[in-house]
Amino acid sequence: MQIQTSQNVSLDYEVASVGDRILANLVDYAVYLGWGIFVVLLISTFVGFEKAHSTFIIIGFVYLPIVFYPLLTEYFLNGQTFGKRALNIRVVRLDGSKPTLGGYVIRWILMTADFLFYYFVAIITIAINGKGQRLGDIAAGTTVVKTKRQISLNEVVAHDIPENYKVSFPEVSQLTDRDIETIRLVIKKNNLELTDTTALKISELLSVNYSTEAIRFLKTIVNDYTFTALQTDNEIKF
Repeated sequence: MQIQTSQNVSLDYEVASVGDRILANLVDYAVYLGWGIFVVLLISTFVGFEKAHSTFIIIGFVYLPIVFYPLLTEYFLNGQTFGKRALNIRVVRLDGSKPTLGGYVIRWILMTADFLFYYFVAIITIAINGKGQRLGDIAAGTTVVKTKRQISLNEVVAHDIPENYKVSFPEVSQLTDRDIETIRLVIKKNNLELTDTTALKISELLSVNYSTEAIRFLKTIVNDYTFTALQTDNEIKF
């Protein structure tokens, strides 16, 4: 899914699949179960087994934390419950920013509708929506995306580098494949402000200076990294 930020920069996010969200919910249910068992055992130890099963204790110390768990964890953990964190997915607004407290509350309230229909409506809505949104997401203007995108070698490696290529910035060894993928995306966006900002950031990170255009500098960085990586790979194979 492509998200347009407030700075008119388009960002590509991989929407969390239905399977990812189901597995995240299962992890959260395991947290609920563990919490319930822990509280009952703890109270049984200090106030007795009979009192531990009283309605007040069960509601106050078991059910209420579970009811507010999705809202509180997503708000304080930047859009993630423990289940979402385990599956590397996160709640974001459709403009890529962090949801407001009101947005989290709307998602939380409409979660009741998902529960009443055994999440059947949520699964159908996510599957056909195209933006990974259940009813709560649609109302709150949010979606759930993956925080770790799978990177293929073709996205990182350029194939038109000559064998006699000369590396201009050996410092590129400090970068990672994900850094290079980000630079390639910036080049692809062809946004002058974003290109200049990225070039400046890379030059500061690597402690190097460049006298060419920012776009040419970033392309050189990508080529230098690719050539260096290919050379290293060949040496390992040899």
